[in-house]
Amino acid sequence: MAVLGANQYGKAESRVVRIVRDVDRPEARHEIVDLNVSSSLRGDFEAAHVDGEQSAVLPTDTQKNTAFAYAKLHGVSSPEDYALALGRRLLEATPAAQTAQVRVEQYAWNRLAKHAFVRRGGEVRTCVVTVGRDATHVVSGLQDLVVLKSTGSEFKGFLVDEFTTLAEADDRILATSLVARWRHEGLEVDWNASYDEVRDALLSTFATTYSRALQETLYLMGSCVVDTLPGIAEVRFSAPNRHHFLVDFSGFDAQGLTNEGEVFVAADRPYGLIECQVSREGALPAVEAWLGVPGFC
Repeated sequence: MAVLGANQYGKAESRVVRIVRDVDRPEARHEIVDLNVSSSLRGDFEAAHVDGEQSAVLPTDTQKNTAFAYAKLHGVSSPEDYALALGRRLLEATPAAQTAQVRVEQYAWNRLAKHAFVRRGGEVRTCVVTVGRDATHVVSGLQDLVVLKSTGSEFKGFLVDEFTTLAEADDRILATSLVARWRHEGLEVDWNASYDEVRDALLSTFATTYSRALQETLYLMGSCVVDTLPGIAEVRFSAPNRHHFLVDFSGFDAQGLTNEGEVFVAADRPYGLIECQVSREGALPAVEAWLGVPGFC
């Protein structure tokens, strides 16, 4: 007989844009918060799957409506604070649910004038909040953070077999589009300040440490976070190598061209994908915090 396994359901990628304005002063400066919000519920929803009976199911359309309503009712001081409020509301509204998970991506905008903005490039701020009956977990993060070192990186001494063609490199470009997520141990957090602190720790470590491999660099970055920021229990990374290969100028002898580590071709695929976790010694694991979070080992 078939047996129902793990399951969840929700509304994915509601594009919630909140404009903060003074309705009594139309000329006053506006603020913008731009979010991509996904929610999901886990719990006793077997009847919906096995019998087609929906009495325990909060519709995904209701989840979407709540995401928009809470952007006004609760406001969005930070993606974490908003996700906590939304997750608690969804769990309260769904007695059959054991956990409500809210995943948020925040897109940044730069101001042009009081009422005008331009979308900023660079990383996307993220959070995954899992609100349960017994515990709540907050995983903050970032993605699409593209970083590059033009020197201070090597890759050599690796395993070689009959199919190995990669040459050892004493000096190479190291680049990646970083995805990083970090789990907080508590909820009494200044989420915006904490995000800035972790981001600064990641970038300063990447910029100032010599790299013998991307694996080593990720470990050093994670170690800096958990060693210096006591509220962070663990950091997880997913880092695709953005390969830069030295262009071969050997066919241009007549022109006298040489390439002393100056001209590269950037290759977007295939790419090496490095993933790792760095935890503070003694930190308690939290499996529920990472359920449904893709892209990590």
